[in-house]
Amino acid sequence: MNAQEIRSAYLRYFEERGHAVITRAPLVLKDDPTTLFTGSGMQPIIPYLLGEVHEKGNRLVDSQTCLRAQDIDDIGDNRHTTFFEMLGNWSLGDYFKEQQIQWMWEFLSDIVELDMSKLYITCYSGNEQFGIPKDTEAADVWAKLFEAKGLSNIQADIGSEEAGYARGIKDGERIFYYDGSKNWWSRNGDEANTPVGDPCGPDSEMFYDFGTPHDTAWGEHCHPNCDCGRFMEIGNNVFMAYKKVAEGQFEKLEKPNVDHGSGLERIAAAKLNDPDVFKISLMWPIIEKLRSLSGKDYESHTESMRVIADHLRAATFMAVDGCVPSNKHQGYVMRRLVRRAILKAFDLGIEQNFMEEIVPVIADLYHDDFPEVAGKRDEVIAILAKEEKAFKQTLRKGLKEFHKLALKNPTAVTAEIVPERVTVHRERQGFHINGEDLFTLYDTYGFPVELSVEEAKKQGIGCSENWQEEFEAKMAEQRARSQTAAKGSFKGGLGGQDLIHKKYHTATHLMYQALRDVLGDHVVQHGSNITEERLRFDFSHPEKVTREQLDQVEKIVNEQIAKDLKVSFAEYPTTEATGPLGALGQFGDRYGDTVKVYKMIADGDEKPFSFEICGGPHVDHTLQLFEDGKRFKIIKEESSSAGIRRIKAVLV
Repeated sequence: MNAQEIRSAYLRYFEERGHAVITRAPLVLKDDPTTLFTGSGMQPIIPYLLGEVHEKGNRLVDSQTCLRAQDIDDIGDNRHTTFFEMLGNWSLGDYFKEQQIQWMWEFLSDIVELDMSKLYITCYSGNEQFGIPKDTEAADVWAKLFEAKGLSNIQADIGSEEAGYARGIKDGERIFYYDGSKNWWSRNGDEANTPVGDPCGPDSEMFYDFGTPHDTAWGEHCHPNCDCGRFMEIGNNVFMAYKKVAEGQFEKLEKPNVDHGSGLERIAAAKLNDPDVFKISLMWPIIEKLRSLSGKDYESHTESMRVIADHLRAATFMAVDGCVPSNKHQGYVMRRLVRRAILKAFDLGIEQNFMEEIVPVIADLYHDDFPEVAGKRDEVIAILAKEEKAFKQTLRKGLKEFHKLALKNPTAVTAEIVPERVTVHRERQGFHINGEDLFTLYDTYGFPVELSVEEAKKQGIGCSENWQEEFEAKMAEQRARSQTAAKGSFKGGLGGQDLIHKKYHTATHLMYQALRDVLGDHVVQHGSNITEERLRFDFSHPEKVTREQLDQVEKIVNEQIAKDLKVSFAEYPTTEATGPLGALGQFGDRYGDTVKVYKMIADGDEKPFSFEICGGPHVDHTLQLFEDGKRFKIIKEESSSAGIRRIKAVLV
């Protein structure tokens, strides 16, 4: 059973047990300002675990794509990935511990057919200070299941992770109790740090023993929560049984919840009985393509191939979900991932049409199970290929600048420039790419600062002791300049509230919808700027918009203006506006609990032409845009950045 089959089997198994299969949330959540990306399977479900009613009922199941940018530097070992899938099932006040544990046992044992003698369990050890008992209920259910299989089921008290390293595992032990630092779930850590008012509770984690030798660098003895790689966590059952009502006080919930998450890649690795997650069916085809393109073998170029496979899976799904490489926010992370992958490809000797060779392999792995991947396949390839081309041009210029910086100290190094890279001959050490140098590489050549530091280390060039402070100081100067330049503007790109600004703002809404009508639903706003003279609008699109297409957009906008659409707004809960109501918004915008949505609709029509989240202000009727005989006219279309087009338009 490969990873794709495990995913399908999991969804089918829980659907047969009354769970509604829900679609994955995008990697960027508009209604969660706490994080750049969807970082766990439960993250999109948190509102319902906190009490909201889900439209599909109280039993849910999905496979959620996740991205953890903080893991970038760990990529290269056999188990860390920035991008991964979480198989999740939830009970919102329905079934609880016994049913969940039995179902997970049956799925892993009978459906996936794992070797259950290699499964180890952790449970919560309790906390007397807060009056929360040891979770013997969950442990006893596990023990009976192991016993029925003829496997050892001895329970052992461990406590802290440090105690585990000191104690290790005794013969026959299978179920281990850890304290709240390891086996307690809340939105903010252990029992003491659980936010007042939040549901919380113990969890029971499942670990697979690959039997690899223990690395004593982590501690004297191995145990399930050891980080040496022998034990790999493949899933976690969270039992939200309590609510923190005051500092130090917890009460039982009348209707407790179950939140389960299993790592698809890790279960697939356990099925192969190989701790290298890059050998599973969702990754190995990428490795095989890299081997074919490079003529190199995996065993001697393991890290480079792992980094490429991981980073481009992540970048592919980011592009599917509307993200494009840039120097800000999610786009910055995406650019860093793509450019790291390109540099690793150089290490393999792959220098031409890299994205066009690898991204289709990734798309093929997912298009059957995620229709949005199939639907955006060509667009994604175009976005990433464009970033590759841009980076290679930048790389030539940036590495020449890198060389110039090194020559500030002629005793440091000499370098040989070749078309795609710099070969450094280390003669004498001593030069230190300071914060101002790093800022130049970032600001002028688009080098993410972490990439510059990484490249400097690779080439044996140190960084000054205070490079971070120096870099941040230059960034602060740039922000101050930007703030000064933007003084008087406010969110939405609107430079004022005069009638002409309102007209252009209204026209921007109409053009946004017209662009989607002409070019497709992949068009997402990435910024706007409005002055008394014109509107400027940035949007996602992989190629130049033709004059014929621009003419169509103009025609649609002018037709809608002529209909004298009525412009009004209403406030909605954010989840309702961005979910079932389908209101458009700007990519990457962060919203509160409620949003203002503007509607532009003709008399007698049931459906508005434009329905968009916005702070305003606008005209009351669209015919106001035609006062003094003016019409809407697109005067310029150009590239703004990789995968982003820019339109300027006027009322003339």
